[in-house]
Amino acid sequence: MKELLSDLERWRRQGKRVAIARVVDIEGSGPRLPGAAMAVNEDGDVSGSVSGGCVEGAVVTEALECLEEQSRRIVTFGYSDDEAFAVGLTCGGTIHLFLEPLDW
Repeated sequence: MKELLSDLERWRRQGKRVAIARVVDIEGSGPRLPGAAMAVNEDGDVSGSVSGGCVEGAVVTEALECLEEQSRRIVTFGYSDDEAFAVGLTCGGTIHLFLEPLDW
């Protein structure tokens, strides 16, 4: 979360709505450990990372939906090691994320 603070403060000053995604669990291999976080503002600007790039685009979509619906959710993304290797990803495994709008 510390790496997000400067962006979060700037977005707060600008009056932007923001959603936070946090890794809450991993199964198998995963690029980021539980606690890793990513922030997405209403314009789709991103700070931080929850997967090292593997599923960041899908997380942005989920975060924007959370902002639109003002909802919280747990989402899961995963590939078997064989599937991940076949599409050029460096890791398989499954990550579970908790997403919620940030309440300033």
